[in-house]
Amino acid sequence: MKYFKLFCATALYLAILCTIWLLIVNFFKVDVVFYSAIWAAVIAVAIQAVLIFTTPLLRGWSGVEKFQQLVSCVLLGYIMAISVPTVIDRSLSFYILEKLQQRGGGIQLVKFNQIFTTEYMREHRLVDIRLTEQTESGTIVIDGDCVKLTPKGDNIASFGRFFRQNLLPKQRLLMGEYTDQLTNPFQHSDAAPDYLCH
Repeated sequence: MKYFKLFCATALYLAILCTIWLLIVNFFKVDVVFYSAIWAAVIAVAIQAVLIFTTPLLRGWSGVEKFQQLVSCVLLGYIMAISVPTVIDRSLSFYILEKLQQRGGGIQLVKFNQIFTTEYMREHRLVDIRLTEQTESGTIVIDGDCVKLTPKGDNIASFGRFFRQNLLPKQRLLMGEYTDQLTNPFQHSDAAPDYLCH
C-alpha cells in the first residue's frame, strides 16, 4: 500500500508539473526555456508539498518519508526540465531527424554542412537564442555592437575549457574515426580574426 501511495504521489507531481508547463508555454512570455522549465518544477514541488502536508495523500508516512518524496520530486523535476523541453529546444540531433523528415526521409551526406550553415542557423535563430540565453544568465553583456564576456562568463568559460580538455573522451568516434579533436576545438582557429572588438 505504501508503494502504491508513493506511485500515486509521484504521478500526481508529474501531472501538476505538466499542467504548469502547459500554462507557461501557452499563456506566459518565456525568456529562456530551461529557466522556465526549472520554475515550473519549483512551482509543482511547492504545490506537491502543500498537498503532502495538508491532505491525506500520504497519511501514515513520517515527516522524513514525506520530505524524501519531495526531494525525489525536486530531482524528477530537474531531470524533466533538462531532458524534455530544453533538449528538444536546442538539440541538433532532433533537428537532423526533423530535417530528414521534412525532406522526405533522406538528404545527401555531402549537403549536411550546407544545411547547418544556411538552414539550421536561420531556422532556429541560433545566434539570437544563444545571445539571449547568455545575456539572461549574466555571462555576457551587449555593449553597442560588441558582445563582451562578464567575470561570471569568464569563470564558466575557464571551467568549460578545463573540463573539455581534461574530462572529455580522448578517443571519441566521429564519422568512423576515433579522435580527440573535440577536446581542443580551437586548435585550428584563425590566428588573427577580423571580428574582435576594439
